[in-house]
Amino acid sequence: MENSALQRALISGAASSIVSTAAMALTGKKETGSAFGPTNAVSHYVHGGKAKRRQGFSLRYTIPGYLIHHASATFWGFIFENTLGKVLDKKSPVTTLVAATATSAMAAFTDYQLTPKRLQPGYERKLSKKSLTVVYGGVALGLALGALLARKDQPPK
Repeated sequence: MENSALQRALISGAASSIVSTAAMALTGKKETGSAFGPTNAVSHYVHGGKAKRRQGFSLRYTIPGYLIHHASATFWGFIFENTLGKVLDKKSPVTTLVAATATSAMAAFTDYQLTPKRLQPGYERKLSKKSLTVVYGGVALGLALGALLARKDQPPK
């Protein structure tokens, strides 16, 4: 039985969230000394400007920041799975990675060109542009891994 786009998006979105959060943690640690700062900054939707100043792990900042980031990754996972599902069903790792990279690029364009500054993700306040590239690379890699995982028991089409 095939999974729906929403079911597959839960897998690809979760993988994307995990891989990109790891990228945020690694680049955040390198650039600011804090693995949690970039994720905390995402909680600015809930806590305002205080979120970008919080460096360590915190139930108040880190957990909401991660949950917001996870929801965003799942949203992009749904866009990815719903619009490119037929391409992904071919189970070609290269094609899947290209599709995931295009989706990640669309997410970055939306986040920083179409979204008002106050509604941007927040981790850009803690990370350099080079690190943002690494984070969005993590989004792409996670989407691709999740798409392949979601189809592991299906024959290629």
